[in-house]
Amino acid sequence: MKHIVLLFSVFMLFNCEKAKGQVQQATVSSEEIKNMVTYLSADSLHGRNTGTAGIENAAVYIETMFKQFNVSPYFESYRDHFEAKGKAAFNMVGFLEGNDPKLKNEVVIVGAHYDHIGVSKKIVATDSIANGANDNASGVSTVLAVAKYLSEHKTNKRSVMFALFSAEEMGLLGSEHLANKLKSQNINLYTMVNIEMVGVPFKDRDYTAFITGYNLSNMAERINHYTNTNFIGFSEVAQKYNLFRQSDNYAFYQAFKLPCHTISSCDLSNYDYYHHVDDEADKLDYSHMANLISKLIPAIEAISNTPTQEIKLL
Repeated sequence: MKHIVLLFSVFMLFNCEKAKGQVQQATVSSEEIKNMVTYLSADSLHGRNTGTAGIENAAVYIETMFKQFNVSPYFESYRDHFEAKGKAAFNMVGFLEGNDPKLKNEVVIVGAHYDHIGVSKKIVATDSIANGANDNASGVSTVLAVAKYLSEHKTNKRSVMFALFSAEEMGLLGSEHLANKLKSQNINLYTMVNIEMVGVPFKDRDYTAFITGYNLSNMAERINHYTNTNFIGFSEVAQKYNLFRQSDNYAFYQAFKLPCHTISSCDLSNYDYYHHVDDEADKLDYSHMANLISKLIPAIEAISNTPTQEIKLL
């Protein structure tokens, strides 16, 4: 009888914690993440510059992954077309409808840019291809991993949009286009979480990743609560250089005036190859990435499931 009471108590405690919004960590394969990053940052894609054959190949790969994961296109196709300084460009936008009759009308966006700078002027040992492994094949792979998990488990009550942006390196043009387009369509956006440069860990901090615009909302506090970890911290470097304005979250913040932030584990103090030809797949730490994504997934899951919108501007 004592054993039954103990088991019941443990069961009730577990469910009580889930009721508070805390969820268990997901399991992510570092090998699968490595394979995605390796393809997206391969020399054959020539740095994924907007308007090139390389970014076209990246887009086809993303489309293949979305189809494989049973993630639907948000528009008529996965491609959201726009013009970027005279070049034909397109974001890649997937969608997973929520399973709650009311909450599915609210949308959480998980995004990352999939373009890079192409061929660099800084040639190193005859290499001129800026592969963009950390910047931002790591972010794209993370978004795809989240999409795969949510589509397999179908636990999201709110709808989740997976947005992969082009022309970020040309001035956040892809995210600006999509944010304004969705705003004009009166999408009911709850929050936007952007992923940027998550391929390497910090060595001297007690958190896994930082959030840009840390003090603008309670997103960091809520994510740490949902994951029951010190997952998200504050980066003085990010604040000093105002990285909140330097990635695709900013266009959504401007359009919607809602909590829209970037999560990253690289504030340029812990990686020497920003916009460099040596930003290659073999420089990244895939155990770190798997650990980060395994924490991020339940955070996104919780954000999509809370009965009310708990993440708010301060």
